[in-house]
Amino acid sequence: MNNKPVNRRFSIAPMLDWTDRHCRTFHRQLTKNTVLYTEMVTTGAILFGRGDYLHFNHHEQPVALQLGGSDPEALAKCAKLAQERGYNEINLNVGCPSDRVQNGRFGACLMAEPTLVADCVSAMKAQVDIPVTLKTRIGIDEQDSYEFLCDFIETTHKVGCDDYIIHARKAWLNGLSPKENREVPPLDYERVYQLKKDYPHLDISINGGVKTLTESIAHLENLDGVMMGREAYANPFILAQVDQLIYGDEAVNSITRHQVVRNMYDYIEDEMSKGANFWHVARHMLGMFQGLPGARSYRRHLSENGHGKQADISTMEKALSFVPE
Repeated sequence: MNNKPVNRRFSIAPMLDWTDRHCRTFHRQLTKNTVLYTEMVTTGAILFGRGDYLHFNHHEQPVALQLGGSDPEALAKCAKLAQERGYNEINLNVGCPSDRVQNGRFGACLMAEPTLVADCVSAMKAQVDIPVTLKTRIGIDEQDSYEFLCDFIETTHKVGCDDYIIHARKAWLNGLSPKENREVPPLDYERVYQLKKDYPHLDISINGGVKTLTESIAHLENLDGVMMGREAYANPFILAQVDQLIYGDEAVNSITRHQVVRNMYDYIEDEMSKGANFWHVARHMLGMFQGLPGARSYRRHLSENGHGKQADISTMEKALSFVPE
């Protein structure tokens, strides 16, 4: 097992249907230090589902499991299983605003129940030695005062939570879709900065709207960590500079985009030998050449030819031929 401590200075957000183990394997080709998060996995799926929802490849580490749930006992069982598997961190989702999540009584609606969240954290921490962290919003609906946020932080910190990832906009639980909740209402970075000033002993990372490493470095002047979401997925080569610019790793990553893609070939063939479809992996690599000549043809070829049973490494090689090396 490799439950070593993680440096959460830079991380990639858990994104449903996106940050699966194939995506994380791909991202790990670009950065060795970035903390990678699973998609949110519910306690019900882990404890009662038919699949192995905790499976990950150890080359993905450092990797954190994000849990969805609100039953302390179930969360504690899942946290223990995750630590035994070798995950480096357990993160509880207190930020997702979707109706489906609310109906399960977890996600952002839990901000209104800080005592329950504290019970969940306490139960998990009793079972594991790895960090138990919270990913939350700055508020929900009309409960969006700074005092409301501070009360949530203080209540959960009392039971030993020291690490918070704050999505810097509140969630509207009624009337807005999850997509709209990523864009409305406006981001409030200053509120997260203030939180760090008032609770300097806590490890606080920021999430929401981060699109460049320059922005990330600016956030790090005020906070402990930055979590990047959709930009890391849409434009993954941005991650090739993280180790040097964010972590101060003097070894310059001079790998090219083409090399990164080809470095995935052994993994793709291994996964396909186990029954995976080529597209399961290739879809995460569509943004690899964003902004470069030939990128559109590369994406089109993969999108049109990557789904069928006949798709394989030769499909990727043909796609690469559209982009000058």
